[in-house]
Amino acid sequence: MENVYVIGSYSTQFKRWPEKSIKDLTRMTYLGVLQDAGIEPRDIEFLWFSNTGWGHDVPPLADDPGKPGQMNVRGQTAFAPLVNENLFPVGVPCINVEGACASGSLAFHGAWKDILSGQARVSLALGAEKTFFPKHLELVLKSFSDGTDVEELPRLADQLGEICRECGKDWSTAGGHTIFMDIYAILGAWHMWKWGTTREQIAHVASKNHWHGSMNPLAQYQFEVPVAKILADYEVSWPLTRSMCAPLGDGAAAALLCSEDYLQTLPRAVKERAVKVLASSVAGGRRRGMLETGVSQIAARKAYRIAGIGPDQVDLAEVHDATAVGEILQTEALGFCAPGQGGNYAESGATRYDGKRPVNTSGGLESKGHPIGATGLSQINEIVTQLRREAKARQVKKADIGLIENGGGIVSVEEFCCAVTLLQKTNF
Repeated sequence: MENVYVIGSYSTQFKRWPEKSIKDLTRMTYLGVLQDAGIEPRDIEFLWFSNTGWGHDVPPLADDPGKPGQMNVRGQTAFAPLVNENLFPVGVPCINVEGACASGSLAFHGAWKDILSGQARVSLALGAEKTFFPKHLELVLKSFSDGTDVEELPRLADQLGEICRECGKDWSTAGGHTIFMDIYAILGAWHMWKWGTTREQIAHVASKNHWHGSMNPLAQYQFEVPVAKILADYEVSWPLTRSMCAPLGDGAAAALLCSEDYLQTLPRAVKERAVKVLASSVAGGRRRGMLETGVSQIAARKAYRIAGIGPDQVDLAEVHDATAVGEILQTEALGFCAPGQGGNYAESGATRYDGKRPVNTSGGLESKGHPIGATGLSQINEIVTQLRREAKARQVKKADIGLIENGGGIVSVEEFCCAVTLLQKTNF
Protein backbone atom coordinates (compact mmCIF):
# COMPACT_ATOMS: atom_id res chain seq x y z
CA MET A 1 0.00 0.00 0.00
CA GLU A 2 1.20 3.51 -0.87
CA ASN A 3 2.37 5.49 2.16
CA VAL A 4 0.33 8.63 2.78
CA TYR A 5 1.40 11.51 5.01
CA VAL A 6 -0.16 14.55 6.63
CA ILE A 7 2.18 17.48 5.97
CA GLY A 8 -0.18 20.28 6.89
CA SER A 9 -2.69 20.55 9.72
CA TYR A 10 -4.62 23.53 11.02
CA SER A 11 -7.69 24.47 13.05
CA THR A 12 -9.18 27.80 13.95
CA GLN A 13 -10.26 28.29 17.51
CA PHE A 14 -13.82 27.05 17.93
CA LYS A 15 -16.05 29.78 19.34
CA ARG A 16 -19.23 31.73 18.84
CA TRP A 17 -18.22 33.78 15.83
CA PRO A 18 -21.29 35.64 14.52
CA GLU A 19 -19.19 38.07 12.49
CA LYS A 20 -17.45 35.32 10.48
CA SER A 21 -18.97 33.70 7.39
CA ILE A 22 -18.21 30.25 5.97
CA LYS A 23 -16.05 31.99 3.38
CA ASP A 24 -14.15 33.83 6.12
CA LEU A 25 -13.53 30.62 8.07
CA THR A 26 -12.48 28.83 4.88
CA ARG A 27 -9.95 31.53 4.02
CA MET A 28 -8.43 31.54 7.52
CA THR A 29 -8.08 27.78 7.53
CA TYR A 30 -6.77 27.35 4.00
CA LEU A 31 -4.05 29.96 4.51
CA GLY A 32 -3.26 28.43 7.90
CA VAL A 33 -2.85 24.87 6.64
CA LEU A 34 -0.81 26.08 3.67
CA GLN A 35 1.56 27.94 5.98
CA ASP A 36 1.82 24.94 8.28
CA ALA A 37 2.75 22.65 5.37
CA GLY A 38 5.19 25.11 3.81
CA ILE A 39 4.32 24.14 0.23
CA GLU A 40 3.25 26.08 -2.85
CA PRO A 41 -0.51 26.30 -3.60
CA ARG A 42 0.13 25.13 -7.17
CA ASP A 43 0.97 21.64 -5.88
CA ILE A 44 -2.58 20.99 -4.59
CA GLU A 45 -4.42 18.70 -6.98
CA PHE A 46 -7.71 17.88 -5.24
CA LEU A 47 -10.08 19.39 -2.65
CA TRP A 48 -12.62 17.72 -0.35
CA PHE A 49 -14.91 20.22 1.37
CA SER A 50 -16.92 19.32 4.47
CA ASN A 51 -20.02 21.20 5.58
CA THR A 52 -23.50 20.24 6.79
CA GLY A 53 -25.54 23.37 7.51
CA TRP A 54 -24.77 26.06 4.94
CA GLY A 55 -27.89 25.11 2.99
CA HIS A 56 -30.25 26.48 5.64
CA ASP A 57 -31.70 29.95 5.05
CA VAL A 58 -31.26 32.40 7.92
CA PRO A 59 -34.63 34.22 7.89
CA PRO A 60 -34.73 38.03 8.06
CA LEU A 61 -35.71 39.87 11.23
CA ALA A 62 -36.52 43.51 11.93
CA ASP A 63 -32.88 44.17 12.88
CA ASP A 64 -31.22 41.53 10.68
CA PRO A 65 -31.51 41.08 6.89
CA GLY A 66 -30.87 37.33 7.17
CA LYS A 67 -28.93 35.30 4.65
CA PRO A 68 -29.88 32.77 1.95
CA GLY A 69 -28.53 29.27 2.37
CA GLN A 70 -25.93 27.79 0.02
CA MET A 71 -27.58 24.48 -0.78
CA ASN A 72 -25.24 23.26 -3.52
CA VAL A 73 -21.63 23.70 -4.75
CA ARG A 74 -20.60 24.77 -1.26
CA GLY A 75 -16.89 24.02 -1.53
CA GLN A 76 -16.67 25.64 -4.95
CA THR A 77 -18.44 28.71 -3.56
CA ALA A 78 -16.22 28.90 -0.47
CA PHE A 79 -13.03 28.68 -2.54
CA ALA A 80 -14.10 30.92 -5.45
CA PRO A 81 -12.64 34.10 -3.88
CA LEU A 82 -9.34 32.30 -3.25
CA VAL A 83 -9.20 31.15 -6.87
CA ASN A 84 -10.00 34.67 -8.11
CA GLU A 85 -7.15 36.06 -5.99
CA ASN A 86 -4.68 33.46 -7.32
CA LEU A 87 -4.35 31.93 -3.84
CA PHE A 88 -5.81 28.57 -4.89
CA PRO A 89 -4.98 26.83 -8.18
CA VAL A 90 -7.33 27.20 -11.12
CA GLY A 91 -9.03 23.99 -12.23
CA VAL A 92 -8.62 21.95 -9.03
CA PRO A 93 -11.69 19.71 -8.63
CA CYS A 94 -13.76 19.89 -5.45
CA ILE A 95 -15.96 17.18 -3.97
CA ASN A 96 -18.48 18.28 -1.34
CA VAL A 97 -18.88 15.96 1.64
CA GLU A 98 -21.83 15.68 4.02
CA GLY A 99 -22.06 12.91 6.62
CA ALA A 100 -23.45 14.84 9.58
CA CYS A 101 -20.92 14.99 12.44
CA ALA A 102 -18.56 12.58 10.61
CA SER A 103 -18.19 14.87 7.59
CA GLY A 104 -14.68 16.10 8.37
CA SER A 105 -13.25 12.60 8.71
CA LEU A 106 -15.05 11.52 5.53
CA ALA A 107 -13.35 14.39 3.69
CA PHE A 108 -10.01 13.20 5.10
CA HIS A 109 -10.83 9.66 3.93
CA GLY A 110 -11.41 10.95 0.41
CA ALA A 111 -8.10 12.81 0.34
CA TRP A 112 -6.35 9.68 1.66
CA LYS A 113 -7.82 7.62 -1.19
CA ASP A 114 -6.68 10.23 -3.73
CA ILE A 115 -3.10 9.51 -2.73
CA LEU A 116 -3.54 5.73 -2.46
CA SER A 117 -5.03 5.53 -5.95
CA GLY A 118 -2.26 7.62 -7.49
CA GLN A 119 -4.79 10.20 -8.72
CA ALA A 120 -2.99 12.95 -6.82
CA ARG A 121 0.25 13.58 -4.97
CA VAL A 122 -1.25 16.34 -2.82
CA SER A 123 -4.88 16.50 -1.67
CA LEU A 124 -6.62 18.91 0.71
CA ALA A 125 -9.48 18.17 3.12
CA LEU A 126 -11.13 21.23 4.69
CA GLY A 127 -14.26 21.55 6.81
CA ALA A 128 -16.03 24.75 7.85
CA GLU A 129 -19.23 25.20 9.84
CA LYS A 130 -21.44 27.68 11.66
CA THR A 131 -23.89 26.42 14.29
CA PHE A 132 -24.29 29.58 16.38
CA PHE A 133 -27.33 31.64 15.37
CA PRO A 134 -28.37 33.42 18.58
CA LYS A 135 -31.66 34.70 17.17
CA HIS A 136 -32.60 31.44 15.43
CA LEU A 137 -32.52 28.52 17.87
CA GLU A 138 -35.18 26.77 15.80
CA LEU A 139 -32.79 26.77 12.82
CA VAL A 140 -30.10 25.06 14.91
CA LEU A 141 -32.52 22.42 16.21
CA LYS A 142 -33.75 21.76 12.67
CA SER A 143 -30.22 21.31 11.34
CA PHE A 144 -29.48 18.68 13.97
CA SER A 145 -32.74 16.77 13.44
CA ASP A 146 -31.74 16.48 9.77
CA GLY A 147 -29.06 14.02 10.94
CA THR A 148 -31.73 11.33 11.27
CA ASP A 149 -34.06 9.61 8.81
CA VAL A 150 -36.92 12.06 9.19
CA GLU A 151 -39.43 9.55 7.83
CA GLU A 152 -38.39 7.06 10.51
CA LEU A 153 -38.63 9.40 13.50
CA PRO A 154 -41.81 7.73 14.86
CA ARG A 155 -40.15 4.32 14.69
CA LEU A 156 -37.01 5.72 16.35
CA ALA A 157 -39.16 7.19 19.12
CA ASP A 158 -40.79 3.78 19.65
CA GLN A 159 -37.42 2.06 20.04
CA LEU A 160 -36.11 4.73 22.38
CA GLY A 161 -39.29 4.47 24.42
CA GLU A 162 -38.72 0.73 24.81
CA ILE A 163 -35.18 1.34 26.06
CA CYS A 164 -36.46 3.94 28.53
CA ARG A 165 -39.02 1.51 29.91
CA GLU A 166 -36.33 -1.16 30.24
CA CYS A 167 -33.98 1.03 32.24
CA GLY A 168 -36.60 3.08 34.07
CA LYS A 169 -35.83 6.46 32.51
CA ASP A 170 -38.46 9.13 32.00
CA TRP A 171 -38.09 10.52 28.51
CA SER A 172 -39.38 13.81 27.25
CA THR A 173 -38.29 15.69 24.13
CA ALA A 174 -38.71 19.08 25.76
CA GLY A 175 -37.48 22.09 23.81
CA GLY A 176 -34.18 23.90 24.17
CA HIS A 177 -31.84 21.14 23.03
CA THR A 178 -31.41 18.70 20.16
CA ILE A 179 -32.74 15.17 19.75
CA PHE A 180 -29.12 14.00 19.92
CA MET A 181 -28.89 15.10 23.55
CA ASP A 182 -32.02 13.09 24.36
CA ILE A 183 -30.58 10.01 22.68
CA TYR A 184 -27.24 10.33 24.47
CA ALA A 185 -29.16 10.70 27.74
CA ILE A 186 -31.06 7.47 27.04
CA LEU A 187 -27.85 5.62 26.18
CA GLY A 188 -26.28 6.93 29.39
CA ALA A 189 -29.26 5.89 31.52
CA TRP A 190 -29.25 2.42 29.96
CA HIS A 191 -25.50 2.07 30.56
CA MET A 192 -26.02 3.01 34.20
CA TRP A 193 -28.84 0.45 34.53
CA LYS A 194 -27.02 -2.35 32.68
CA TRP A 195 -23.45 -1.92 33.90
CA GLY A 196 -23.64 0.07 37.09
CA THR A 197 -22.01 3.17 35.62
CA THR A 198 -22.59 6.17 37.87
CA ARG A 199 -23.52 9.75 37.13
CA GLU A 200 -20.33 10.74 38.95
CA GLN A 201 -18.28 8.73 36.44
CA ILE A 202 -19.94 10.59 33.56
CA ALA A 203 -19.07 13.82 35.36
CA HIS A 204 -15.46 12.61 35.74
CA VAL A 205 -15.23 12.35 31.94
CA ALA A 206 -16.56 15.88 31.45
CA SER A 207 -14.35 17.33 34.19
CA LYS A 208 -11.26 15.68 32.69
CA ASN A 209 -12.12 17.07 29.27
CA HIS A 210 -12.68 20.60 30.58
CA TRP A 211 -9.29 20.30 32.30
CA HIS A 212 -7.67 19.32 28.99
CA GLY A 213 -9.53 22.16 27.27
CA SER A 214 -8.16 24.66 29.76
CA MET A 215 -4.72 23.91 28.27
CA ASN A 216 -5.85 24.12 24.63
CA PRO A 217 -5.80 27.64 23.09
CA LEU A 218 -8.12 26.42 20.30
CA ALA A 219 -10.86 25.21 22.64
CA GLN A 220 -14.18 27.04 22.87
CA TYR A 221 -14.20 26.62 26.67
CA GLN A 222 -10.79 27.13 28.27
CA PHE A 223 -11.60 26.66 31.94
CA GLU A 224 -11.72 23.80 34.41
CA VAL A 225 -15.00 22.48 35.85
CA PRO A 226 -14.84 20.25 38.95
CA VAL A 227 -17.00 17.14 39.20
CA ALA A 228 -19.30 18.61 41.85
CA LYS A 229 -20.00 21.69 39.73
CA ILE A 230 -20.74 19.53 36.68
CA LEU A 231 -23.27 17.47 38.64
CA ALA A 232 -24.93 20.64 39.97
CA ASP A 233 -25.13 22.32 36.55
CA TYR A 234 -28.33 22.90 34.59
CA GLU A 235 -29.94 19.59 33.62
CA VAL A 236 -30.33 19.12 29.87
CA SER A 237 -31.80 15.61 29.86
CA TRP A 238 -31.16 13.31 32.82
CA PRO A 239 -28.47 12.14 33.52
CA LEU A 240 -26.81 14.87 31.43
CA THR A 241 -26.06 18.38 32.61
CA ARG A 242 -24.95 21.28 30.44
CA SER A 243 -21.26 20.79 31.33
CA MET A 244 -21.45 17.23 29.98
CA CYS A 245 -22.63 18.40 26.53
CA ALA A 246 -20.95 20.04 23.53
CA PRO A 247 -21.68 23.76 23.02
CA LEU A 248 -22.81 25.47 19.84
CA GLY A 249 -20.05 27.28 18.00
CA ASP A 250 -18.32 28.02 14.71
CA GLY A 251 -14.96 27.04 13.24
CA ALA A 252 -12.96 25.32 10.54
CA ALA A 253 -10.10 22.83 10.25
CA ALA A 254 -8.03 21.24 7.49
CA ALA A 255 -5.40 18.66 6.60
CA LEU A 256 -3.02 18.50 3.63
CA LEU A 257 -2.08 14.96 2.59
CA CYS A 258 0.65 13.84 0.22
CA SER A 259 2.40 10.81 -1.23
CA GLU A 260 5.81 9.59 -0.09
CA ASP A 261 7.50 10.46 -3.37
CA TYR A 262 6.20 14.04 -3.09
CA LEU A 263 7.28 14.22 0.55
CA GLN A 264 10.83 13.26 -0.42
CA THR A 265 11.07 16.42 -2.57
CA LEU A 266 10.37 18.71 0.40
CA PRO A 267 12.83 20.31 2.83
CA ARG A 268 13.94 18.31 5.83
CA ALA A 269 12.04 20.65 8.19
CA VAL A 270 8.78 19.65 6.49
CA LYS A 271 9.60 15.93 6.47
CA GLU A 272 10.42 15.96 10.17
CA ARG A 273 6.90 17.18 10.98
CA ALA A 274 5.11 14.80 8.60
CA VAL A 275 2.72 12.29 10.15
CA LYS A 276 2.02 8.92 8.53
CA VAL A 277 -1.54 7.74 7.91
CA LEU A 278 -1.62 4.12 9.06
CA ALA A 279 -5.29 3.59 8.23
CA SER A 280 -8.57 5.29 7.42
CA SER A 281 -11.73 3.23 7.79
CA VAL A 282 -15.42 4.04 7.34
CA ALA A 283 -18.42 1.90 8.33
CA GLY A 284 -22.20 2.35 8.05
CA GLY A 285 -24.68 2.04 10.91
CA ARG A 286 -28.00 0.20 11.06
CA ARG A 287 -31.05 -0.38 13.24
CA ARG A 288 -29.80 -2.66 16.02
CA GLY A 289 -30.26 -3.71 19.61
CA MET A 290 -28.25 -2.30 22.50
CA LEU A 291 -25.94 -5.32 22.85
CA GLU A 292 -25.29 -5.96 19.15
CA THR A 293 -21.97 -5.03 17.51
CA GLY A 294 -21.95 -1.33 16.72
CA VAL A 295 -20.65 0.77 13.85
CA SER A 296 -17.69 2.11 15.86
CA GLN A 297 -16.51 -1.43 16.58
CA ILE A 298 -16.78 -2.36 12.91
CA ALA A 299 -14.86 0.73 11.75
CA ALA A 300 -12.19 0.26 14.44
CA ARG A 301 -11.63 -3.40 13.62
CA LYS A 302 -11.19 -2.50 9.94
CA ALA A 303 -8.71 0.25 10.82
CA TYR A 304 -6.70 -2.03 13.13
CA ARG A 305 -6.58 -4.69 10.41
CA ILE A 306 -5.39 -2.20 7.75
CA ALA A 307 -2.69 -0.86 10.09
CA GLY A 308 -1.68 -4.29 11.39
CA ILE A 309 -1.99 -3.25 15.03
CA GLY A 310 -4.35 -3.75 17.96
CA PRO A 311 -5.96 -1.32 20.41
CA ASP A 312 -3.20 -1.99 22.95
CA GLN A 313 -0.73 -0.26 20.59
CA VAL A 314 -2.71 3.00 20.45
CA ASP A 315 -1.08 5.64 22.65
CA LEU A 316 -3.83 8.29 22.61
CA ALA A 317 -7.18 8.99 20.98
CA GLU A 318 -9.67 11.67 20.06
CA VAL A 319 -13.20 10.25 20.15
CA HIS A 320 -16.57 11.69 19.24
CA ASP A 321 -18.11 12.84 22.52
CA ALA A 322 -20.98 15.20 21.80
CA THR A 323 -21.70 14.32 25.42
CA ALA A 324 -19.48 12.73 28.07
CA VAL A 325 -21.50 9.52 27.68
CA GLY A 326 -20.08 9.26 24.16
CA GLU A 327 -16.52 8.94 25.45
CA ILE A 328 -17.52 6.12 27.80
CA LEU A 329 -19.21 4.24 24.95
CA GLN A 330 -16.35 4.79 22.50
CA THR A 331 -13.53 3.67 24.81
CA GLU A 332 -15.39 0.37 25.06
CA ALA A 333 -16.13 0.12 21.32
CA LEU A 334 -12.52 0.85 20.37
CA GLY A 335 -11.23 -1.95 22.61
CA PHE A 336 -9.51 0.23 25.22
CA CYS A 337 -11.54 -1.41 27.99
CA ALA A 338 -14.12 -4.19 28.33
CA PRO A 339 -17.82 -3.65 27.56
CA GLY A 340 -19.51 -1.93 30.48
CA GLN A 341 -16.23 -0.73 31.98
CA GLY A 342 -15.97 2.68 30.31
CA GLY A 343 -17.07 4.51 33.44
CA ASN A 344 -14.56 2.72 35.64
CA TYR A 345 -11.87 3.24 33.01
CA ALA A 346 -12.45 7.01 33.02
CA GLU A 347 -12.61 7.21 36.80
CA SER A 348 -9.28 5.35 37.09
CA GLY A 349 -7.47 8.29 35.47
CA ALA A 350 -6.34 6.23 32.46
CA THR A 351 -7.75 8.78 29.99
CA ARG A 352 -6.05 11.86 31.45
CA TYR A 353 -3.27 13.39 29.34
CA ASP A 354 -0.82 12.00 31.91
CA GLY A 355 -2.65 8.64 32.17
CA LYS A 356 -2.14 5.21 30.60
CA ARG A 357 -4.01 6.06 27.38
CA PRO A 358 -5.05 9.72 27.09
CA VAL A 359 -8.39 10.41 25.42
CA ASN A 360 -9.55 13.79 24.12
CA THR A 361 -6.50 15.84 25.05
CA SER A 362 -8.05 18.65 22.99
CA GLY A 363 -10.81 18.93 25.58
CA GLY A 364 -13.19 16.78 23.59
CA LEU A 365 -16.35 18.17 22.07
CA GLU A 366 -17.65 19.29 25.48
CA SER A 367 -14.78 21.76 25.86
CA LYS A 368 -13.16 22.16 22.44
CA GLY A 369 -16.52 22.63 20.71
CA HIS A 370 -18.38 20.93 17.88
CA PRO A 371 -18.86 22.87 14.59
CA ILE A 372 -20.16 19.82 12.78
CA GLY A 373 -18.37 19.86 9.41
CA ALA A 374 -15.06 20.86 11.01
CA THR A 375 -15.08 18.46 13.97
CA GLY A 376 -13.38 15.41 12.45
CA LEU A 377 -10.55 17.47 10.97
CA SER A 378 -10.06 19.29 14.28
CA GLN A 379 -9.72 15.89 15.98
CA ILE A 380 -7.08 14.97 13.40
CA ASN A 381 -5.34 18.29 14.05
CA GLU A 382 -5.08 17.47 17.76
CA ILE A 383 -3.52 14.06 17.14
CA VAL A 384 -1.12 15.53 14.55
CA THR A 385 -0.13 18.20 17.08
CA GLN A 386 0.52 15.53 19.74
CA LEU A 387 2.54 13.28 17.40
CA ARG A 388 4.65 16.29 16.38
CA ARG A 389 5.34 16.95 20.09
CA GLU A 390 3.83 20.44 19.75
CA ALA A 391 0.99 20.26 22.31
CA LYS A 392 2.89 22.15 25.01
CA ALA A 393 1.16 22.00 28.42
CA ARG A 394 -1.06 19.05 27.49
CA GLN A 395 1.65 17.10 25.62
CA VAL A 396 1.37 13.34 26.04
CA LYS A 397 4.72 11.76 26.96
CA LYS A 398 4.35 8.67 24.76
CA ALA A 399 2.63 9.78 21.58
CA ASP A 400 3.66 7.57 18.66
CA ILE A 401 0.31 6.19 17.42
CA GLY A 402 -2.95 8.12 17.68
CA LEU A 403 -6.55 7.20 16.85
CA ILE A 404 -9.44 9.41 15.77
CA GLU A 405 -13.08 8.19 15.97
CA ASN A 406 -15.74 10.40 14.41
CA GLY A 407 -19.40 9.37 14.08
CA GLY A 408 -22.25 11.07 12.22
CA GLY A 409 -26.02 10.99 12.20
CA ILE A 410 -28.31 8.73 14.19
CA VAL A 411 -30.02 5.51 13.13
CA SER A 412 -31.53 3.53 15.98
CA VAL A 413 -29.03 3.59 18.87
CA GLU A 414 -25.90 4.33 16.84
CA GLU A 415 -24.51 6.63 14.19
CA PHE A 416 -25.39 6.34 10.51
CA CYS A 417 -21.67 6.33 9.73
CA CYS A 418 -18.38 6.23 11.60
CA ALA A 419 -14.80 6.94 10.52
CA VAL A 420 -11.72 5.70 12.38
CA THR A 421 -8.30 7.07 11.46
CA LEU A 422 -4.90 5.89 12.72
CA LEU A 423 -1.87 8.19 12.53
CA GLN A 424 1.79 7.51 13.38
CA LYS A 425 4.75 9.68 14.26
CA THR A 426 7.50 9.51 11.60
CA ASN A 427 11.26 9.48 12.05
CA PHE A 428 12.76 11.04 8.94
